Amino acid sequence: MSHANLPANIPRHVAIIMDGNGRWAAARGRSRAFGHRKGVEAVRNVARAASNLGVRYLTLFSFSTENWNRPTAEVDALFELLRRFVAADLDKLHEEGVRVRILGCREGLSNEVLSLIETTESRTVDNNRFFLNIAFNYGARNELVRAARRMFQELGEGTVTFTEDQFEQYLDTAGQPDPDLVIRTSGEYRVSNFLLWQSAYAEFYFTNVLWPDFGEAQFRAALEAYACRDRRYGGVHHG
Repeated sequence: MSHANLPANIPRHVAIIMDGNGRWAAARGRSRAFGHRKGVEAVRNVARAASNLGVRYLTLFSFSTENWNRPTAEVDALFELLRRFVAADLDKLHEEGVRVRILGCREGLSNEVLSLIETTESRTVDNNRFFLNIAFNYGARNELVRAARRMFQELGEGTVTFTEDQFEQYLDTAGQPDPDLVIRTSGEYRVSNFLLWQSAYAEFYFTNVLWPDFGEAQFRAALEAYACRDRRYGGVHHG
């Protein structure tokens, strides 16, 4: 793909709260499960666009720890992101140098899903051309609690002084840069317990577009909006 007319100042790490599958399906008289399946196609399109446009890290919020409260049929459809995208495309992702990491809690997941996660992560562990994170059975508060538990288990519960850099090594995203840009689709203006630590200084972009309709054009629009932001990290811009 040509890199002509690319937005300036490409963010290194983009995170997306993928929302609106159910409403997209309802507007067409279809089931929410159908909407989630169409959402998987949007995942493919956006992952390809992000890689082609120069983004190095892409994190997608696919299934939250709160989603277990939804009807069984919809939960099963949400699981299809792993089966229809990660599993089905694993050979291609590996060939293209994509490292896939699954963020989130592993407790309570079926042996089938755990096996899929292990296979995916181990197969792509040495890839470094593009980094794709799938937040699955993920909640940021849960992540922080799990990180604290691991840190105290490793360093000892008597540990009372530690740095932010030390703590970050126990997060699900350890070793990766924080997201520069967080996108949420479908017109909602919430972070929904997503990357609370990592997005402390991220820029946010909200769009009314429902996730199944979010493609390269919409992704470019978000990058162009980001390029106009003045990121000061608490400081003062000197220009």
